[in-house]
Amino acid sequence: MSNIPSHIPLNAECRQLLELIDQSELFVRIAKFEGNELKLQTELRQDFPSELVSAALTQMDLKQKGAEKFSRASQMWFDRQGLEQSTAEPISRHKAQRFEGDVWDLCCGMGGDAIGLARQSRVTAVDLNPASCLLTWLNAAVYQCQDKIKVRCEDVTTLDLAGKLVHIDPDRRPQGNRVIRMEDAEPGLPFLKEIMQTASGGAIKLSPAANFIGKFPQAEVELVSLNGECKEATIWFGKLAEPGSYRATALPSGETLVGDPLMAYCDLSTLERYIFDPDPAIVRSGLIELLAEEKGLSRLDDSEEYLTGSHVPETAFLRSFEVIDVLPYKEKELRKYFRNANFGQLEIKCRHLKVPIEALRKKLQLEGDQPGVLIVAREQGQSRAIICQRVD
Repeated sequence: MSNIPSHIPLNAECRQLLELIDQSELFVRIAKFEGNELKLQTELRQDFPSELVSAALTQMDLKQKGAEKFSRASQMWFDRQGLEQSTAEPISRHKAQRFEGDVWDLCCGMGGDAIGLARQSRVTAVDLNPASCLLTWLNAAVYQCQDKIKVRCEDVTTLDLAGKLVHIDPDRRPQGNRVIRMEDAEPGLPFLKEIMQTASGGAIKLSPAANFIGKFPQAEVELVSLNGECKEATIWFGKLAEPGSYRATALPSGETLVGDPLMAYCDLSTLERYIFDPDPAIVRSGLIELLAEEKGLSRLDDSEEYLTGSHVPETAFLRSFEVIDVLPYKEKELRKYFRNANFGQLEIKCRHLKVPIEALRKKLQLEGDQPGVLIVAREQGQSRAIICQRVD
């Protein structure tokens, strides 16, 4: 490829990627091959260098994995670490809605957030790794937004970001191993706090498991789930934030709930007709009580996130189950119950009680034909086995 921007320095990793792109026949043969991978590798190495064959097989594997995050993954280019840390397309598009104008995407990786931001902004994507810069540039072409993304290979900590809009995804694998503590990421907490003071506004992408609580008292903390799994904590600051609040957002519905976790209260209640399992974004944001208050529900126990009520509210934040029976959580009673029940499939759920799920499942006779759910939870201090069925 001759049109690579001159400001992207081409290291060995970049040159191998460009060589792969030029060898389209290699990918065609991999896609058409039927048989085991060892035979495929043997045949390909008769016509291509071994290292190129290995790189192509890795790239094909990453494209398949990338389909879980990107609608055009089959046309994109990845490296393993960049894909693992990348933002899924629905989440990057969700975040991009708050930005407009010129945006700096720092630690851009393989370009997932830069591409999302480019839907309505002009983006300067920056990364210290030349291969990441090249991947961002190549993937921007796949999404037809190369004209809106300028790529720079630089150390983000050396940039003058005063008055700018910023999105940053600190490297959570600086030494190759995943880190959770913000202090162990690169760039670390001091730099993040600095750009919150100098930039006009922006977003910091963190793992939802990161130790962000109490670190940014003037910011807005948004927990984002996708298809029922909490994927990201976004720290909004400056003019893009609703200061001092917590927010939970469920995608793909886009339903959102914002408030102060300390300002809501809901009653405890014995189990009613329905039990509800809250979305993990609600749990991690601490907005359980606010959600319960708004939906007219109660908690089963102070130590449990499960909610209960007599009706099923319309919300993407709850998975709903209709209660069939309630037993003490005792193995003997459970074995007796399921011997006489008509369940053939059983989903077992718990949050805080230690339940050996697979060992328990093997001890239960499931010889019927109906699907069921067993939720093990505390109800006002007592361990309960709640037999129920999902509400569609």
